[in-house]
Parts: sequence; C-alpha cells; structure tokens
Amino acid sequence: MSVETLPAVLIEAFSDGPFGGNGAAVVALTHPMPDAWMQAVAASLRQSETAFLLQDEGRWLLRWFTPTCEVPLCGHATLAALLALAHWNRLGPGERTSLHSRSGPLEVALPQNQAGWGAIVLPSGELQPEVAPAVLQQLLGDRLGCEAEGFWTSALGYQVALLPLHASLASLEGLAPALEGSLRQGLVLMQGLAPAGDGPRIGGEPADYQLRFFAPGLGIPEDPVTGSAHALVAPWWQKRLGRPLVRGWQCSDRPGGMVCEAVSSAMIRLTGSGHLLWDGTLRTASAGWEPPPIGDGDTWADRWNGWRTATRWPCSTASGATPS
Repeated sequence: MSVETLPAVLIEAFSDGPFGGNGAAVVALTHPMPDAWMQAVAASLRQSETAFLLQDEGRWLLRWFTPTCEVPLCGHATLAALLALAHWNRLGPGERTSLHSRSGPLEVALPQNQAGWGAIVLPSGELQPEVAPAVLQQLLGDRLGCEAEGFWTSALGYQVALLPLHASLASLEGLAPALEGSLRQGLVLMQGLAPAGDGPRIGGEPADYQLRFFAPGLGIPEDPVTGSAHALVAPWWQKRLGRPLVRGWQCSDRPGGMVCEAVSSAMIRLTGSGHLLWDGTLRTASAGWEPPPIGDGDTWADRWNGWRTATRWPCSTASGATPS
C-alpha cells in the first residue's frame, strides 16, 4: 500500500489572530480524488468546511465539503484557499487568479502590501422587502426589547432583519432553538454602528455595521463569520451610506470582519485577513483510492467537475449557496 503526503493547513478566515473568525481546512491534491475520500477527510477534520484544491492545465479547481456533504459555494473557505496558496508560495503579493468551482470562476487576489490578507469576489443578491413575521418580532421583543425596523427575503434563501442601534445584538443568546419555519434556513440580524466610538475595527478602520447569522435548519445554530451573508447585505449598506465600500463585522463568539466593495450589481469583493492555526501534511493510503483512468478526449477537469450536473445539495439553501 503506497502512502501519499499532501500539504494541508487550517486557516481561521476573517480573523487577524488565533481563535477567531471561521475555520477552514485546505488540502492541496496532486490528482483528483474520489468524492467519498474527500467527504471522509472532511468528516475527520470536523471543520465547518474543508476545501480541496487541484491545479489542472494552469488553473485551480476548488471544491468544498462540510463534515456531512459537499456544498456549491463557501466564502470563508474560499478565502482560506487563497491564503493557503500564498502560504505555499503558489501565489504572490499583487497576484490574482480564479478558483474554478460549481458556482463558476471566483476571482481572488492577494493585496500588494497586506500580508495575511486576501480578496475574494462572491455573487451577491437582491433583498426583497417583506413584513417581518410576527414570531420573529415576538422573539426580538422578548430577547432584546425591540422590533425589527426592516425585513427582507432573498433568492439566496436567507431572511434579513434590521435592528435598531440600541439593540444589544452581541449579547443575544439562545436564539437558534427558538426559530421556526423558514427562519431556520438562514436568518441574518443586522444593525448599523455609530460612526465614531469604541466599536470593532477592520484593518484599522471602524466597522459600519454588524450582523449575526443563524441557520439551525442547516445544522448550524450560528455561523461565526459568514461571507455569503455579508455579500448579500453589503449592497444595502452601500446604498444607505452612499459609498461603494463598507466594513462589516460579525459579533459572534468567534468574531471577525471584512471590507465589502461593489464590483458590479451582482458581485461583491470581500477583503479580509486570515490566521494560520496549523500547517502540516495529510497522509493518505492511496491503494483503493486511485482515480479511474481517463479516456480519449477526457481530462482530469472533466472528472473533477462532473459534479456540476448535480441538482440536490443536502446542505444547501434554496439557491444552492451555503452559509460561510
């Protein structure tokens, strides 16, 4: 039985220090591996996401697995994958590339003079105003002594509520078990932050807003720092504040933040830092896990991307995106 050694790291994304942000393992493959093997690795590593990178014909292919299933989009693990490439000297300061995924090519870049930082471009979405559910207003009244000032749904499957400035969002506890119905599939609670004060800072500048994200229906009582949630709500804050760049904070028990910049009406660039928690190798017995031989006209990319035709994603929201 032969043994292959693969580079692997654990990066806490959207955090500039240890034990914050959202953790993701990243594994660099030398050739495509079967889905069952990648799923088993993710289950063993027990991170919210494990990202697998493979270089094929000059481009990077990227897939994401939770401990229980593959997902079609993950923001924090995309940032972790970018920072892993930097750590392995596969991408340098000032360079950019695209990571090819089921959600299409995702543009990523390393800032020229910001070591430990990376920028990723994620699809955004449109918020549809709705009347806040009575059950949510009751919960907010009981837990925070306030009501939502605005409420939206989205094609992403997330529902978004705007809280008043005086609400103590950071101190909110035990909300996930109390959520009912569609609120369990992804609830963003957000609020503005005072422009001057002792609030959180991102890259030395004060945050403009903060949020928390709950998705017990997806097996995630609360996600620490959720790139897809910020990509969804950042355009609303950009319009409200009248500028194309805003800074968002996530006040979970593993807090972190990012700079959100409009790229187009449908895409948002998220720039944030990541902390390398461990750097090592993944030892794997290759016997029994060899990929099938490729045929005439076939490529590794064809094998790798065959999952794009899948229509069901157990961890997914209505649109196929996942909290991260």
